[in-house]
Amino acid sequence: MRYAIVADIHANLAAFTAVLDDIERRGGVEEVWCLGDVVGYGPDPHQCIELLRQYNHICVAGNHDWAAIGKVDTSDFNPDAAAACHWTAQQLSPEDIRYLESLPLVVQRSDFTLVHGSPREPIWEYLLSTDSAKQNFAYFQSQFCLIGHSHVPLVFEYNETGACLFGEFPTDSVLTLAENRLIINPGGIGQPRDGDPRVSYAIYDNEARSITHYRIPYDIGATQSRMTEHGLPRRLVARLSYGA
Repeated sequence: MRYAIVADIHANLAAFTAVLDDIERRGGVEEVWCLGDVVGYGPDPHQCIELLRQYNHICVAGNHDWAAIGKVDTSDFNPDAAAACHWTAQQLSPEDIRYLESLPLVVQRSDFTLVHGSPREPIWEYLLSTDSAKQNFAYFQSQFCLIGHSHVPLVFEYNETGACLFGEFPTDSVLTLAENRLIINPGGIGQPRDGDPRVSYAIYDNEARSITHYRIPYDIGATQSRMTEHGLPRRLVARLSYGA
């Protein structure tokens, strides 16, 4: 069976819809695995929650999901993120709030642990270095861990010698799952930050024991127009053009 791995939708309906359409073109999946931050930054939080819930899926909580319902303090956010979060909170229906409240911090699925930030700190920690990644391998028991939060597609590998290796997750590359333990980030959908504005996601094939990384374009201008219409911070609007 095949599973879509998505992260950091961030209320970007045009990007999320493009991903779901691309998944269908590739033959569909059994289940969507969402690594948190369904909302925040973008102009369509309610619509993205509603669309995700139409699919057979599992989802963990992200920091923006919790901030939108008051479970974390936005004083830890930069001013633009905090402003977007306060706006987001006003767009959510009671059912949206109940859904976000219900999201767990960690989900176990077969050989995978799913978290938003890191196994050690599921809400807040960014895994972008081999030192922090190596420490995090002690915080989950499964062979593989899926993370989001940084919006950067990457892979950390812990081998039999105890070394932790880091590598990018190139577009259209196929990651074969073997004996070594891995921490994998599929990249972000709603706000990529690796210099490529295209949306980023992955598909796991459990029969082939592989994860394939995909990048696809979407109508960035449509999202930017809606953000501007709603008065969301200009820097958040601009960064979508550059994947920064």
